[in-house]
Amino acid sequence: MDLNVNGRRVALDPKLVDPAMPLLWVLRDVLALTGTKYGCGVAACGACTVHVDGQAVRSCALPLAAAEGKAVRTIEALGSTDAPHALQKAWIEHQVPQCGYCQSGLLMAAAALLARNAQPSDAEIDAAITNLCRCGTTPRLRAAIRSAATTLRPAATRARA
Repeated sequence: MDLNVNGRRVALDPKLVDPAMPLLWVLRDVLALTGTKYGCGVAACGACTVHVDGQAVRSCALPLAAAEGKAVRTIEALGSTDAPHALQKAWIEHQVPQCGYCQSGLLMAAAALLARNAQPSDAEIDAAITNLCRCGTTPRLRAAIRSAATTLRPAATRARA
């Protein structure tokens, strides 16, 4: 089985990795990409959100076979310490995280939203970000997404806004 994870090809031996295994466990246990979190195991909470071919998906419920040959992007590829993504900067600026457990899934869901909608309204943010977070920072999360959207928009578009 072949995956493209964070821009690199990964060959997985089907004798060692069951194609029915959830993508989450391949990422965490086989590839040691532990930024993606296990939350509920039934695709309800969103802690395990990653991108598959640019779409936000819950990796705990996606069989490895469904990701074969597709581009998988995890939180490890969103930004880096030296070059954080605009969302990561906005998360810090707006003090979104509390406990932090759900943050990688929230960031990945937000990144997928901004990739398809450069200027989401609060209603569009609420509709797209269905991840569960018990910390109650939704107003700060919305503000951070709007802030990152402004940063990510081309300069000509920002001038008209």
